[in-house]
Amino acid sequence: MQTLSSHISRGARRRNLVLIVVALAATTLGLAAQGASAHAKQAGYGWPVKPFDRPHPIRGSFGDPRTVFTAPPTMDGVMHGGGGFSFHFGVDISAPDGTNVYPVVSGTVTQVTREWVGVDSGSGRSFQYWHIHSLVRAGERVEADKTVLGTIVRGAQHVHFTELENGHAVNPLQRDHLTPYADTTKPEVEAISFRRTDTGPDLMPNFVRGRLLLIAEAYDTPEMRVPGEWAAMPVAPALVTWRIQGLGGRAVVPETVAVDFRSTIPANGAFWSYYARGTYQNMSVFAQHYSYRQPGCFLFKLTRAPFDTRRLKDGVYDLVVTVKDIRGNQSSQSRRFTVHNRAGWVAS
Repeated sequence: MQTLSSHISRGARRRNLVLIVVALAATTLGLAAQGASAHAKQAGYGWPVKPFDRPHPIRGSFGDPRTVFTAPPTMDGVMHGGGGFSFHFGVDISAPDGTNVYPVVSGTVTQVTREWVGVDSGSGRSFQYWHIHSLVRAGERVEADKTVLGTIVRGAQHVHFTELENGHAVNPLQRDHLTPYADTTKPEVEAISFRRTDTGPDLMPNFVRGRLLLIAEAYDTPEMRVPGEWAAMPVAPALVTWRIQGLGGRAVVPETVAVDFRSTIPANGAFWSYYARGTYQNMSVFAQHYSYRQPGCFLFKLTRAPFDTRRLKDGVYDLVVTVKDIRGNQSSQSRRFTVHNRAGWVAS
């Protein structure tokens, strides 16, 4: 009789391979690069699975952390371990295994691999469809909503969909792209913390001085319920901003953008400049361990370099973090902290 552990073990090996392939592909292809055309105007297009004119559940969002650790599943492994780390360079659209996948815009097939099919639609615009068993060949002309590019492979339960503008990945959920798409849920800030270094412990906010890392833990919830084992898994917010204000509410450091996935994503080499150590993806891989049904931990650095508290007068302040999704739904959270850079331990 099959045991649950053996079933999970075989499933884990398949999912581990998928995670590793996607992480390595994102790094190798260099799709997530700065400088994409953030406001290029293109006609919207439908979904790559039927029905084309209705939204489908999104289980993985643009900019989500993708992590495959070579370290074991320990806090030391999370904080110091190596591996493959990348920004999710598309969206994961939930659909049953075997589902037909169609091009969203007509074009010419440029690449066919065991994992994905690429279609060039002209004018610098191209698309990739991952985790499908291909039914087309390179050089073939394909028609939107008509040609079957392939079928979702066994165990994937989704098609990863990437849009590229002049070779750079762009967010397919922005307006005038994948449509129809609506989102009424709002992302939330779970926690705000302070560290001396990226791998250091959290500091008490009652007494901080010198240079600090400002970190926010934040999540968004998919608009549509995701079926199967990825149900209730979070996705990354599209925008994270912050400000520092005095107790009277007056801003002493103005609203500042920390992370912005609304149009494009940074290069993968900058992963740990935007995400803080302690971050790992949903169902992350740690060496031989697959974190089955375990949600991830998304920690965002609010600045690329440590914030110098000597910019502020000694005193009490509120760090306010605001998160937004691709449709502008938002929420904020604050954390009070005390700056004391003068000699001595007692603030006046």
